[in-house]
Amino acid sequence: MLTFSRELRLLAPVQFKAVFENPHRASTPQMTLLARENDANLPRLGLTVAKKHLKRAHDRNRIKRIVRESFRLKQHELPHFDFVFVAKGGIGKLDNQTLFETLEKLWARHIRLSKQAATSEKRP
Repeated sequence: MLTFSRELRLLAPVQFKAVFENPHRASTPQMTLLARENDANLPRLGLTVAKKHLKRAHDRNRIKRIVRESFRLKQHELPHFDFVFVAKGGIGKLDNQTLFETLEKLWARHIRLSKQAATSEKRP
């Protein structure tokens, strides 16, 4: 079942702070996806889309809607990490399709990084 329930969200500032402290990063010029391992046996998502980059609420909402949808569809492939999506300047210029495709690449990078980390931990 592909839902985006409350337990899949980062809600408290302390949860965001934990991810910002020492994250794995995957970036493009328009966005950054930070990740940090969590203890909850599922991936969780937090969103930061600043007014500085997108003045109008409907533009910020469009970005957040697409990020949430991308996460919802990918959640079962993702490692058990807390993810924080950070919008950067120029993100408003991306159309929905391009934004979705870019997110796919960032998710894939985090999946790859988590697998590499897991294999390096297993080696003596």
